[in-house]
Amino acid sequence: MPEAASAPATRATIGDSEFDRDTSVTRRAPGVYDIDLSAGWTIISAVNGGYLLAVLGRALGDALPHPDPFTVSAHYLTASQPGPAVVRTETVRTGRTLSTGQASLFQHDDEGNEVERIRVLASYGDLDTLPDDVRTSAKAPVFPPVGECFGPEDGPAPVEGSSAIADRLMLKLDPATLGWALGQPSGRGEMRAWFGLADGRDADPLSLLLAVDALPPTAFELGLKGWVPTVELTVHVRCRPAPGPLRVSIATRNLAGGFLEEDAEVWDSADRLVAQSRQLARVRLG
Repeated sequence: MPEAASAPATRATIGDSEFDRDTSVTRRAPGVYDIDLSAGWTIISAVNGGYLLAVLGRALGDALPHPDPFTVSAHYLTASQPGPAVVRTETVRTGRTLSTGQASLFQHDDEGNEVERIRVLASYGDLDTLPDDVRTSAKAPVFPPVGECFGPEDGPAPVEGSSAIADRLMLKLDPATLGWALGQPSGRGEMRAWFGLADGRDADPLSLLLAVDALPPTAFELGLKGWVPTVELTVHVRCRPAPGPLRVSIATRNLAGGFLEEDAEVWDSADRLVAQSRQLARVRLG
């Protein structure tokens, strides 16, 4: 059983936390939802892709007859900015155990034109109805306990406004994947960390959509710097996570033509593989 992270004195709960408030959507009409994207989940000026996925995931959870995301595939078309946005959903198919829908998030540009930011196709079901049978060769990542790992608060003070999302996360990185922060990247393209929300809210299926995209890019450990924007991200939610901190392990095996893939695994405090993802991201070379 992994060591638990230190929790805030007053813990937020699922349904009553900053993450829940900031991903909350307001139904304007059937299949149409309004939201004000929070600046609290930005890196530099762009809204984090995992946060956006949770926003669309919440809208689809309201629009579809099943409660939980099983698989979510997103294409990031243009960078989202903090501020007003509208999500439009469409039910593609409903069945007994799975329902499928699509959703897009739109904002207005400086000229007042509506611009699509992200488009999602997802299948939803009920995680609580899945059988207990598990047959896997996957192994949970092994790295030091929380107290021996390092977060943003352990390094130099960041440039003000450069990474607001860091204040909302409990993120403690495995020292073996921190060479980039010391000017000595390992070249292995790996990133591992303990993950949670800073207010102590436990993980649920929606926050797993955030967890797979919340660590520093693996490109940093390949010796690259700068923004690594996501082109496409697919997440598989495998079961409802147990209370406690998550362990996230991300690796890339191939950087070619200015793009790399990142494969992520998320493990809960009960040593269960609760989510998997793969994304394609663009890197800036030279």
